[in-house]
Amino acid sequence: MTVHTIPGGGGVNLHVEETGRAEGKSIVFIHGFSQCGRAWTRQMQSDLARDFRLITMDIRGHGGSDKPRDVYGDAELWAHDVNAVIEHLGLQQPLLVGWSYGGVIVSDYLRLFGDAAIAGTQWVGAVSRLGEPLVAPGFLGGDFLALMPGFFTDAAVESVATLQRFLRLCVHDEPAADDLYFFLGYNVIVPPHVRQGLFSRQVDNDAVIAAMRKPASLVYGEADQIVSPRMCTHMEQLVPHATVATYPRVGHMPFWEAPERFNRELREFRRQV
Repeated sequence: MTVHTIPGGGGVNLHVEETGRAEGKSIVFIHGFSQCGRAWTRQMQSDLARDFRLITMDIRGHGGSDKPRDVYGDAELWAHDVNAVIEHLGLQQPLLVGWSYGGVIVSDYLRLFGDAAIAGTQWVGAVSRLGEPLVAPGFLGGDFLALMPGFFTDAAVESVATLQRFLRLCVHDEPAADDLYFFLGYNVIVPPHVRQGLFSRQVDNDAVIAAMRKPASLVYGEADQIVSPRMCTHMEQLVPHATVATYPRVGHMPFWEAPERFNRELREFRRQV
């Protein structure tokens, strides 16, 4: 595993890790709200590394990346974060894989830079909207929305309890204790001001998504309690050329809950694009 510190938009330092075959096709994994690059462990430590160059980035405010205040509302900053990783590592036509909030970040990149420099996109339980454009159509689960006050509190006990409920919602089956505390460990290091900054945005990227011409893959868990299956249906309408894979008895983390299938299908998709 090689670790990089890469200056992103506005000079925020991003923690980036890579592994795999240096000359292989590259895949950039972009995690979601309150997570970090370690969420992709079952990909980074899989046989995908034999064939592909695998990169995870801790998005600004998360994991090992800088966590300043007031740098989360500008779409251009998020777009420059992704572009900085691509340019710094010299990636040629990478595949961008966005999970959950990572879909908004992929959208931010596409809005500013277009899709000329990438091979395609994969959207994993992903959203492309924020604020009322996301909440009003029922694209987020009610149990998840009910947790919002706890995400933003500075009271440690309430914050940890909220994160535990959130993480339980992320998966269909009861997680093993080791998995739950692994998830919790990298969730608790995200400051409340970062979580609040992420959800302070009002975003509707439908036009950006509909303009994509590169290959796209939509991956959603049928039992997702964070992002409603309505979001997948909506994305299908925006990107009629996309391939669609739905996972029965899987929640918000197909790559963790069904890694063998997820990795196999990701391998097939990346080989084609």
